[in-house]
Amino acid sequence: MSSGSVNTERHPVEFIHSTSEAGSTLLPSSSRWNSIELDYFTFFPPSLSTYNSLPSRFSKSIRFNLFITDKKLFKRFLYISTLLIFLIISLILLIHFLPLKNRHHPPSKKNLTLALKQALTFFDAQKSGMYPKNNRVKFRGDSGLEDGKFGGRESDEDVVGNNIKFSFPTAYTITLLSWSVIEYHQKYSEIGEVDHVKDIIKWGAHYLLKLFVGTAGNDTKTPNDMNCWERPEDMDYKRPVSYCDISKASDLAGEMVAALSAASLVFKQEEVVYSEKLVQTAEKLFELILESTTKKDDEYCSGIEARKFYNSSGYLDELVWASTWLFFATGNTSHLQYATQMFTSVTSNNNDDDHTTSDQGFFYWNNKLIASAVLLSRLQMFNDLGFPYEDAMSESTTMINSLMCSYVLAPNFNTTFTPGGLLVQRVEDGASLLELAATASFLSKLYSDYLQAIRRSGGRCSSSTTTTHHQSFSTQMLTNFSKSQVNYILGDNPMKMSYMVGFGGKYPTQVHHRSASIPWDGHRYTCEDGHKWLNSKDLNPNILVGAMVAGPDQTDEFLDQRDKPWFTQPTISSNAGLVAALIALHDPPLTSAHSSSPNLGLDILGLFENIKL
Repeated sequence: MSSGSVNTERHPVEFIHSTSEAGSTLLPSSSRWNSIELDYFTFFPPSLSTYNSLPSRFSKSIRFNLFITDKKLFKRFLYISTLLIFLIISLILLIHFLPLKNRHHPPSKKNLTLALKQALTFFDAQKSGMYPKNNRVKFRGDSGLEDGKFGGRESDEDVVGNNIKFSFPTAYTITLLSWSVIEYHQKYSEIGEVDHVKDIIKWGAHYLLKLFVGTAGNDTKTPNDMNCWERPEDMDYKRPVSYCDISKASDLAGEMVAALSAASLVFKQEEVVYSEKLVQTAEKLFELILESTTKKDDEYCSGIEARKFYNSSGYLDELVWASTWLFFATGNTSHLQYATQMFTSVTSNNNDDDHTTSDQGFFYWNNKLIASAVLLSRLQMFNDLGFPYEDAMSESTTMINSLMCSYVLAPNFNTTFTPGGLLVQRVEDGASLLELAATASFLSKLYSDYLQAIRRSGGRCSSSTTTTHHQSFSTQMLTNFSKSQVNYILGDNPMKMSYMVGFGGKYPTQVHHRSASIPWDGHRYTCEDGHKWLNSKDLNPNILVGAMVAGPDQTDEFLDQRDKPWFTQPTISSNAGLVAALIALHDPPLTSAHSSSPNLGLDILGLFENIKL
């Protein structure tokens, strides 16, 4: 060790600094510490006098004026400083490694099997007619057994469906559920739900074969489906039937053709006779559409009450949708020719007389053009028929690629999301944000599977866009988007609430639903009794398991109030989209380790069984 002294006149207090052979600064020993008072303390070592042959790592000692009056306070200062430094480092590490709670981080993993089973159960709660003895929903029974016996035409058959028989969204529901089974029946079988979903499809298809429609009515005094809040099992008022002129209902007829055609493919293997009956009915109905004079003012069942609730904004998308599905059901290329010609006409001419083109990016009960484009793209990918269909199929692929880009490259494609990450599309005609998000989730995952099946990693956006960056998307981006929308619905949202009843620890408890809101206690409740339950602030006495409510607004706000159906009302059409999204995202069945094909759980050829090259 070395020591030194300074001019005692200016610096009467001795100071000491020491260096070890390793070159690290050492504090004096405790005994020496207690015997001196420091006026100067060297924090950085000076040149090493012991090793004069080696150059010092420091040009000179740096001395700081530090006057210590109390060694205990100085020690306390050192301890506190050390502790603060440790806490700051720990905080930085926590911030760096812990995930932030926003939509850009991986969401929590959901039990999609449970969610799917529950979502299907909702359809059991919507059945009308003779309720099955082995019913899954314990607060439902026989209902609507007199439907169809009033309104000017007589029939002895009961009808099935929801409380009001809205044929338009019912047909859409059957089409979408059938589509999901055709594509992913392997997944349905793996989780034991294939028979269940087929039963739901058959229940709806059987109703469509009967073609009875309930009525809302205009009389505010006479009990009807709108002014009477009553369990379906307790209804005793007349429910007359409304009828449509086919020349004024090509949109409704087109949706029914699509539903019957798609359902026929579901039952083609196991119930051949029933499948053929569905196809034959679809073909006859389509012939009537083509024979009728389709005018530009063609409306959904012009003049009947159903238009007040499910009014189609156009009919051209239903004609493309119907002919596309009828082609898959029959293999008749004349239907494909009609579909592709109509598709090109709609997308190229931007027909101002029809509102279909303004809704090209939406897929829900009121617009199916984008879904038809997905089907045509699928045909081009796996079974390209060439001339004269290639132009329409190429156009459909361009449209779908642009749609996929709008999902995953939102800032560049004028697509917006709520602060919590829910896709926001223009809402009109009763479609909720959740309904549109669910179908967007389905289409994006399905298209991702198509691309992976042909071993493509992604696609490119349309060259018509004005952006110059990020003009491509990957299949992983599509899958991530699809998951984000479903996970939002199931609880990863600012409200920390699952919007599907019965799923998770927190979900809507005042669902706008008659059967769920009125006790199932053996007593009959009249219309007057029912309004007490409608306006009650109590929780629903019956849990409507699997029902996806309308959901939040564009700011992620949600009010769980029964008398606000724009938040709390479920529908079969929106639940169909949720089921399709859930099965698309569900893990595929295990396959052989020696298989060279991607394990997607997708039936690539099932849709093409009737197509003969």
